[in-house]
Amino acid sequence: MSLRKQLIVGLLLVCASVNMGCATPIWSPSPDVRARQLIYASESMRHIPEIWERIWGLELPDLATPYRVHGGVI
Repeated sequence: MSLRKQLIVGLLLVCASVNMGCATPIWSPSPDVRARQLIYASESMRHIPEIWERIWGLELPDLATPYRVHGGVI
């Protein structure tokens, strides 16, 4: 096998091993620990809508709403 083919095969093996989930698992294999990890992850994701609203200012009052005024001389 030529050096070029070996380099390409080695590069493909490295890319395949990095993309495999079983090489570096995210969650623990223990069911108890994994359940706790998933609860912590879901709790942190629960705050995403609140953060999104705060960033975009969605909870602020709409300043373009018309206020009823008398319009006449009091």
